[in-house]
Amino acid sequence: MPVEVERKFVCDSHILEKLKDIGAVCMGQYEFKDQYFDSADFTLTLKNFWLRKREGSWELKRPPSSHLNAEKRAQDVCTNYREITDLLQIRAELMAIVGIHTEHTLDSSQTEQAKDVHAEFEKWLQDLKLECFAEFTTVRCSYTLEDEGDNRRVRIDLDQADFGYCVGEIEVLVSEGVEMTSALHSIEKTAQKLGLGGEQKTRGKMEVYLQKFRPDHYAELLKAHIL
Repeated sequence: MPVEVERKFVCDSHILEKLKDIGAVCMGQYEFKDQYFDSADFTLTLKNFWLRKREGSWELKRPPSSHLNAEKRAQDVCTNYREITDLLQIRAELMAIVGIHTEHTLDSSQTEQAKDVHAEFEKWLQDLKLECFAEFTTVRCSYTLEDEGDNRRVRIDLDQADFGYCVGEIEVLVSEGVEMTSALHSIEKTAQKLGLGGEQKTRGKMEVYLQKFRPDHYAELLKAHIL
């Protein structure tokens, strides 16, 4: 299962020129809407689990099993999450987090009937009383860059959120465990090529959104050292 390792950065007025200079290739621009879900008492996000629906597709971002402790992670420039997109796996993860056992389960034999499984999964989320706490649209311009030294592809996204925040991301997808160090190395090399300096962590779209629109939720995540 892939782990998404990324470093966020502030977009300056010269970022497009810098990307061209280092040989990054533009993959195009597209727009998408994200909706994030949690319980009223923030059961998922206080454990650093992020359930997202993007343009109709569900995804759960969770810390890898080898994740750093909260205090160390809060100081890190990079973040890393496992990405789970299979609905049966997402449901199993959510049940473990919430600590519930039910007789009703999604039937894995229905995987060929994607619409039925999708509808049943969303009904199950409603029964769990998971509600949307954040919703915003992003215009993203994506680039790729070949890292010759590590023989891997680095992705660079420039995101403009509809609530007025712009942020860049340098991202590498790797297998959990042994490849983590080399992924961080590739990200650091790309950051140096772009002239990014400093060790201060750049805020992501979600952090800015919560501070602006959900201050109580934001305060709880700060207290738990998630943000």
